[in-house]
This record gives sequence, structure tokens and C-alpha cells, in this order.
Amino acid sequence: MERKINRRENECEEKHSNSEGSEQDKDYKTSLITLNVGGYLYITQKQTLTKYPDSFLEGIINGKIMCPFDADGHYFIDRDGLLFRHILNFLRNGELLLPEGFRENQLLAQEAEFFQLKVLSDAVKSRWEKEQLASRETTFLEITDSHDRSQGLRIFCNAPDFIAKIKSRIVLVSKSRLDGFPEEFSVSSNIIQFKYFIKSENGTRLVLKEDNTFVCTLETLKFEAIMMALKCGFRLLTSLDCSKGSIVHSDALHFIK
Repeated sequence: MERKINRRENECEEKHSNSEGSEQDKDYKTSLITLNVGGYLYITQKQTLTKYPDSFLEGIINGKIMCPFDADGHYFIDRDGLLFRHILNFLRNGELLLPEGFRENQLLAQEAEFFQLKVLSDAVKSRWEKEQLASRETTFLEITDSHDRSQGLRIFCNAPDFIAKIKSRIVLVSKSRLDGFPEEFSVSSNIIQFKYFIKSENGTRLVLKEDNTFVCTLETLKFEAIMMALKCGFRLLTSLDCSKGSIVHSDALHFIK
């Protein structure tokens, strides 16, 4: 008799736990929301979309704003589906985090205003204003000899992010060719100084290892800079020192969009 009673008690406990588990699964599923934004599907939690009271998304989820559904029963929002990922990331993280080289600030600001996210709209506009201010200022990169700064190359550009890109590229090339000698050049904010940067007989500036093995020429770095600039849509405004008679032999390059 006792065994039968215990068996019934166990069965009741299992049914109770299973019912609780099914209710929890049901609650979790109902907390997931699928949005169709301009043909792109996004799945997120209800609490993410309702993070900012009185926003467009919070109004949809809580029934304050009428929203159409697509053929699969998902909320359909006729906005930029690609840019919505940045809206959603802002809701998740609470701050504006954009990929390097992002150039659609004006469009994103419009999307933020549509979704009634003033905090995001202000953040995007602030970022946009800073980029416009920075674009008016010419940034430079100097590649020179640590013993003779009059020799070398200066690269000017009105896009700070391009200067940063070309700087990292030159450092990468230099490291790959100076393997085993990581101290042969030093890098600061706007200057790359080579410690073994000397003249050859024909006037070419060479980077040499301690065993005098040829590594690369300054002209190689110039061509590297010019090719990168052209691929990124910049044009060579002028050689800032035209007395050399050739871009290859100039001491400075000036790029602009």
C-alpha cells in the first residue's frame, strides 16, 4: 500500500513540474518578438523593444500604436531593414556603437527620429557633427628617419580615419618585412620613425636590417599610400613639393575627396 501511495505522489510531482516547465517555456516564447523591418527579420525580446517608454516600438508592443502584420504574422515596419540593426543594438546596449567607417549618420538619425528614440537621435547627430568638423581639418602622417627627420615622407589628408588606416597598413608591412627586429621602428600618434633608414648610392631611401639585407624602399611606401588612397576614392591633390619633378621623388603627398 505504501508503495502505491509513494508512486502516486511521485506521479503528481512529475505532472506538477512538467506543467510548471511548460508554462515557463510558454512565457519565454511569448516574450520573443519577431519584427519584419523592410523585409529583414529580427528576433528579440519584448523587454528590449519596450526599454524606452513612449517610443514607437514600445507603443507597438503594448498596443498603443497599430501596426500591420506580414503574411507570417510578424509585425511589419516599412523602414530601412539594414539600418535597423543599429537601432536594435542601441536598445540592447544602451549606447551608440557603430562599425568603423560608418557613413550613414544622416539616415540613421532619421530612423532614430521615426522610432522616437531621442537619446539615439542626439547621439547620432553629435557623432555626425564631430565627423564633419574633423573632415575640415587636415591630418598628416610622417614617415621619417629617427636620426634625420628632414628625410622621409609626409602624407596629408582631410580624412583622419584614412590616415589611421594607411598608418596601420605601413606598420603591418614593416613588421612583416622586419621580422625578428621589432625595435627597428617606433610609432607615435602621427609619426613612424625608422631606426635603420639610410641613403643608397642613387639617393633611394632604404630600410635595412642589421645584416644589411634589403627590406623595402621609401618609394615602395609611397606607392602603397597612393594605391590605398585611389582604392578608397581619394585623389592626389598635388605633390606639396613639386621641385622634385616626380611624385615618386616628392617629400609629401596630399589626398582629398
